[in-house]
Amino acid sequence: MTGKPTTSPDIPGLDRRWHLAADAAEVGITELEFALMRAFEGFGRWQSECLACVSDLAATGPENAMLHVIAMNGRPKSVKELARLTNRDDVPNIQYSLRKLIGAGLVEKRGSGRTGVTYEATVEGRRVCEDYAALRRRLLIGAIQALPGLAGRLDEAAHALNLMTGIYAEAARVAATHRRG
Repeated sequence: MTGKPTTSPDIPGLDRRWHLAADAAEVGITELEFALMRAFEGFGRWQSECLACVSDLAATGPENAMLHVIAMNGRPKSVKELARLTNRDDVPNIQYSLRKLIGAGLVEKRGSGRTGVTYEATVEGRRVCEDYAALRRRLLIGAIQALPGLAGRLDEAAHALNLMTGIYAEAARVAATHRRG
C-alpha cells in the first residue's frame, strides 16, 4: 500500500492500513469485518459458557443457537426452516447439531420423510432455554442496561448488520456466478 496511513478517529496516529483496504471507506468496511469476526467468536464463547451453566451439554455457539431457534414460538420446525432462520446453508452441520441436541434429550424429531420431519424442544429443552434466558437477563442484559444509550445503539447496529447480511448474500451470489472453473 502506498500513500498516507489512514488513522483511527479513536487513536490518533494509529496505522489502520490493510491489504484489503486502499482508502478510508475500505478501511472502515475492513475494520467492521474484523470486528464482526471477533464479535462472532466472543458471542460463541458466551453462548457456550451460558449454556454450560444451565445444562450438562457441551455445545458450540451455533448448536446453542439452534436449540433456541427450535424452541422459538413453541412450534416444531423443519431443517429447511432452521437453515432459513439461521441464514445457513450447511445442512449436514445442521443435521449434526440436531443429532447432538436429540442425544442430549433437548430436542425431539417428529414425522418421517413422507409426512415431513420436524424438530421441537422437549420439556427438558424448554427448561434449559428458560434457565438460559434467566441467566442471560442477569448477566448480559443487566450489563447492557447499565450503559446509558447502549440499547439504542444496539438497535442501530442490528439494523446495519441486517442490511450488511443482504449485501453479503448478494455479493456471494455474484462471486459464485463468476467463480473460475
